[in-house]
Amino acid sequence: MKRVELLAPAGNYESLIGALNAGADAVYLGGEKFGARAFAENFTTEQLVLGIKYAHVLGKKIFLTINTLVKEKEFQEIYDYVYPFYIAGLDAVIVQDIGVFEFIKTHFPDLELHVSTQMTLTGVYGAKMLAEMGAKRVVPARELSLEEIKDMKRESGLEIETFIHGAMCYCYSGQCLFSSYLGGRSGNRGKCAQPCRLPYEVEQNNNKITNTCYPLSLKDMCTIEQLPQLLEAGIDSFKIEGRMKKPEYVAGVTAIYRKYIDLYYSNPDSFKVEKKDLDILKTLYIRSEILDGYYYRHNGREMITFDSPSYSGSDEKLLKSIRELYLKKESKCEIKMEAFFLLGQNACLKVKYKDKEITVFGQEVNGAIKSPITRENIEKGLLTLGDSFFTCSDFELTMDDAIFYSLKAIKDLRREAIDKLTGLLSPDRLFINEVMGGENITIDCVECGYGEKESPNFRVLISKKEQLEAYLESKMNASHLILESDLLHEVKDFLSYMEQYKESLINRNKKIPKVLVALPYVLRKRDYSWILEKISLLRKIDGVLVRNLESYSYLKESGYEKDIFGDAGLYVWNKQTALFWQRIKGVCLPLELSKKEKLSICSSHPNIEQIVYGHMPMMITANCIAKTTVKCQKDILSSENTNKKWEYTLIDRMNKKLPVYTCCDHCYNVIYNAVVLSLHETVKEKSNVDFRLNLTVESKEDSISVLDYFASLRMTDRAYDLQLPYSEYTLGHEKKGAL
Repeated sequence: MKRVELLAPAGNYESLIGALNAGADAVYLGGEKFGARAFAENFTTEQLVLGIKYAHVLGKKIFLTINTLVKEKEFQEIYDYVYPFYIAGLDAVIVQDIGVFEFIKTHFPDLELHVSTQMTLTGVYGAKMLAEMGAKRVVPARELSLEEIKDMKRESGLEIETFIHGAMCYCYSGQCLFSSYLGGRSGNRGKCAQPCRLPYEVEQNNNKITNTCYPLSLKDMCTIEQLPQLLEAGIDSFKIEGRMKKPEYVAGVTAIYRKYIDLYYSNPDSFKVEKKDLDILKTLYIRSEILDGYYYRHNGREMITFDSPSYSGSDEKLLKSIRELYLKKESKCEIKMEAFFLLGQNACLKVKYKDKEITVFGQEVNGAIKSPITRENIEKGLLTLGDSFFTCSDFELTMDDAIFYSLKAIKDLRREAIDKLTGLLSPDRLFINEVMGGENITIDCVECGYGEKESPNFRVLISKKEQLEAYLESKMNASHLILESDLLHEVKDFLSYMEQYKESLINRNKKIPKVLVALPYVLRKRDYSWILEKISLLRKIDGVLVRNLESYSYLKESGYEKDIFGDAGLYVWNKQTALFWQRIKGVCLPLELSKKEKLSICSSHPNIEQIVYGHMPMMITANCIAKTTVKCQKDILSSENTNKKWEYTLIDRMNKKLPVYTCCDHCYNVIYNAVVLSLHETVKEKSNVDFRLNLTVESKEDSISVLDYFASLRMTDRAYDLQLPYSEYTLGHEKKGAL
């Protein structure tokens, strides 16, 4: 069995020392930019370069997190940011943004690319696509079962890295806009304010079913007792969460997992976790209770910290013990030194570490005229290793009597030897090609120059059958109707129904829009039979809207040839990503960019749309509000009645009501913003993007009002005379992009 890598977090240099001293095989950390833990102390460039060198001398690895979405104006900074770490020998980068992935692959071609859990990878098809793109390793969504992870490993051939300990997000990582929309601090930018840890009440059909509690706060993960099963699954890297946590947490947790991983390898039959070690893990900055995550369950009430999301206290005596053991000082590598100072010959110093040996020569050794050099002088000059990564455990000196050699020359000999040994153990990268010739490189992204449209189109997303009826009766003429996939069940004999629907449109003198089906927000192994069943139907309509890599890569592998559009969750934040997604018919602008930021990428794809109305999805969750507070609703919420799937509501501290959609067909929830996004002013402006209206919770009557309003905006020069059909709305990030 290949030995698993134990991967520890480090939010600062002290945590790095603690992780390495405690037995981590690799450490992931962030520099001063582009990391998903913006409020960690993080590393300066100098500290990070030093950390890379130190880890390599110890035979360990360093992974740099560039696991945020990158705005176009920031893209120029990536090269100069990565360059010194690359030259220092950085082992890999962990990436969320596809544009960043493609950029690093091009400009740092021998740097390993690891795909962050923020990319929301949920199945084998997305993994195979990333393998073809050049990924070395993926960190799947934390919600995957152990069986799904095994499938991904077997089918893709990629290295698999999974979390084994630490805090858990309620939302699929990378799909959370909750913090962003409520307070402007984006989880996609490493600045999550954790609204999932706040109290909420839950309503069903406007009836309160819970008092104030914490229904979105997951228990922390601890898999120490499940290590044998995880090891036998063939996972390549076990990842500990916690770059925001204290060095004592990092060192203490790493040491215990190191102990039990080694125990399993030495004697699997004797594997048993001692109570004292489990108690230590429970008291090291863990929320009130622990659980083993999603490896063996899809969701459940037992995963939630209903009463309090607060961290339990930590025993100061324990913390002091951890500091003494792992945080006091760097581990030093023990070397052997052999020196020769012989009259008339060049001084010689041999240094050996394990199987590595270097030899350096100094000046010629002269005879002493007055004061000869002493054995003590030479020994002191060579063994004073100071801030180096080494300590000498075995020293031999061969010297003649009555010789002279300056103290400075002795120190220079030592420095040269240590520098060469360090370089041997942690070599700098050689330049691969002329592109790598230096800093301050100018990166030119392809500018496609797609210009302003004469008349931007409307597209309308429909979530309920009654909203289809509303569109029929409204003034709106859309180029595309996008139907949520649940409607494939709710509408009997879907293709026949849509033909009749088109006839009704003709009878009302309305244009015939193209019909797209919006595929599920999350596609997992349990959904493959569903999409296989629907693929023949999907080939008979005009196209689909995809929301994740898994859906897109499944369709491409199945030879799907109709139009594929991408939803906002594919995150086109920069021109490089827009260029990548020119392989599909159209893309949707993300919900976290400002108007100005969106304009910077609008000419980089021939077919771009922007959502200008709707309750925005803020969380896509494997856990279920209904199951957590009442019971599983799969049998109650029949797939033939979409309205019943909108029965649940979260009520926050400001008494705002957040609609919850329980998608039982695919077993996930969508938590929507309480207030609608409305960019009605944008609709009146000239644009090179199309506009999309998302109908979600709206009744038939409300849907007609919304559709008529936006249609009228385009038909009158006196738009300011029109009455908004809703009293409260938000501009989202239109004025100021997400931080």
